[in-house]
Amino acid sequence: MDRNTIIGLGLIGGLLALYTYFNQPTEEEIRQAQVEAREQAIADSLAAIAPAEDTISLEEANTVAVANHLQPKMVMNADSAWVQATDSLNNPIYTDTLTQQDTVIVGGLSTTAATSEVENTSVWIENDRLKIELHTEGGRVANVLLKEFESYENFAKEDSVITALKLIDGEHSNNAVRFPYEGGVYSTADKAFEIVSQNDNNVTLRHSLGGNKAIEYIYALEDGKYDMTYEIRMYGLGEVTPQNVMLDWNAKLVKTERLLSEQRRISTVFFKEKNENYDYLSEASDDDQDEFENDIDWVAFKQSYFSSILMPANGFGKNGSDLKITTFGENSPFYDTHIKDYQAQLNLGMTSTDNGSVKMNWFFGPNDYELLSSYNNETEDIINLGWGIFRWVNVYAIQPLFNWFASFGINLGIAILLLTIVVKSVLTPIQWKMFTSSAKMRILKPEIEELNKKYPNKEDAMKKQMETMALYKETGSSPLAGCVPMLIQMPILFAVFRFFPSSFELRQKSFLWAEDLSSYDSIANLSFDIPFYGDHVSLFTLLMAATTLIYTILNSSNMQQPQQEGMPNMKYIMYFFPIMMIFFFNNYSSGLSYYYFISTLMSILTMVVIKNFFVDEEKLKAKMAAKKAENAGGGKKAKKSKFQERLEQMQKAQQEKMKK
Repeated sequence: MDRNTIIGLGLIGGLLALYTYFNQPTEEEIRQAQVEAREQAIADSLAAIAPAEDTISLEEANTVAVANHLQPKMVMNADSAWVQATDSLNNPIYTDTLTQQDTVIVGGLSTTAATSEVENTSVWIENDRLKIELHTEGGRVANVLLKEFESYENFAKEDSVITALKLIDGEHSNNAVRFPYEGGVYSTADKAFEIVSQNDNNVTLRHSLGGNKAIEYIYALEDGKYDMTYEIRMYGLGEVTPQNVMLDWNAKLVKTERLLSEQRRISTVFFKEKNENYDYLSEASDDDQDEFENDIDWVAFKQSYFSSILMPANGFGKNGSDLKITTFGENSPFYDTHIKDYQAQLNLGMTSTDNGSVKMNWFFGPNDYELLSSYNNETEDIINLGWGIFRWVNVYAIQPLFNWFASFGINLGIAILLLTIVVKSVLTPIQWKMFTSSAKMRILKPEIEELNKKYPNKEDAMKKQMETMALYKETGSSPLAGCVPMLIQMPILFAVFRFFPSSFELRQKSFLWAEDLSSYDSIANLSFDIPFYGDHVSLFTLLMAATTLIYTILNSSNMQQPQQEGMPNMKYIMYFFPIMMIFFFNNYSSGLSYYYFISTLMSILTMVVIKNFFVDEEKLKAKMAAKKAENAGGGKKAKKSKFQERLEQMQKAQQEKMKK
């Protein structure tokens, strides 16, 4: 082959390549052709099953879907169960794996199996603490009653009869196994289960899929426990991939406390991943979590004082698991009766579907710290005792001390009083230091005001600051001396703010006019609602605000007036704070308001006692004057602080700059 032939063939090949490139169909044209071919294949499959005018069964529709690589589109119905989506004519909807678009198989779900209702039978099991209703329709937990407790609505009747508290509402709860099966998605949510065995505290339910294929639910209770053993067994389903078996757990938890808005404020889904700290979805808004770094140790549907917690023996798998919390809008039929809508899709972590099982502990009980701690899996962390140092103060100081007082069987209002006395006694040396520092500042106040008059201009601010610091040094006082003791008290102040509203021990315990220390106390119910305040008057909140105002007035004598225009007057801000507390605490736990009231009252009494019997301001004034004279005379000269030395250096630098 000569050179010209090679060049000619090369040019022809190049032209063919260019022609092919510029005349090939676009991606859109290729996709459209594939879609048309898919639609024709589906039509041919349907034609082979039944005439166009006939309807087809779901099984037949699934056969067509599998042959054409379609996946059923699943949606959640009103009962929180996963079902296949249909159009307005009851035609099943599938998702095309090629186009990711919805595909409708016309024919409708007309078979008896698809439309018939499953006969439902209720089965009850119980122990000394729980009474649980199970339904053979779906094999699900329908109702959970806690025998030792009652809702606020029943508690307020004061009939001396405990009406068991309903934690799980049978009409709006579901626990169902879901997995891909025979080209579709199989869910036990609406499937019929039969009772295999039953006694007072355990039951076995079985759902048959034909042949030797079956799913069993085993529920068992033991006396003295708030948790139920929940075991899921699968037989003869080896064609199902174990890692694709999911548990759909959904519940709309019902209102159990006095104020529904307060329950919603602290209710959400908690969970803990392996080797990680606990985490939770938003308490204030709708939230969703569908990505996890590790498998999940447990999941809790938590409300204010009770929770439902699933604790699997080996954890839930991270792949495919999804947690969701949804709040109810004002137009929702559940707005006035239910707290929130809790949803969990959990990978069961099955190892075999041919003859495999998963065992879980299912807790239904109070958010009691010691009770949850006994499970040794950190479920006690769902109780909001604060974070960091505030939680440590509660866990290792406030809570043990309060529980010790309560163990004597005394009224919990008295226990709070004793707790307050102990805490304030421990803090008395700190308050002594604060009062002494405050007294020194009151004594120096006239001299500080003289310095302000001596240096009224901004350019003299450095001189004024230096002389002020020198005055503090000479008299042995400091404006910061009272701040450090106050900072030491802050962890306790914020710790109790979390402790009392979260303390299950206070629930439905009365004291004086407060019928329930875990909720607000009311001496007057209003016929209208005041924005940001409520429709009632809390006396403990008013007493707390009044004592706070008195304490503020007694401590305001040494507050300096602002020296610059536009600066806020701290005295008026401090007076406004107790008024804000009336609005903020009116709906809070009366136990918390009561503690703050007693604590502030004791602070006032302690300050009065220290002032009148232990600290003589005249003697203190003379002592400060003597120290000042000693430093100003021939006595030992006070050593300058590093801060004062830096101020002098800055002043000299400023003076040198002004000379230039």
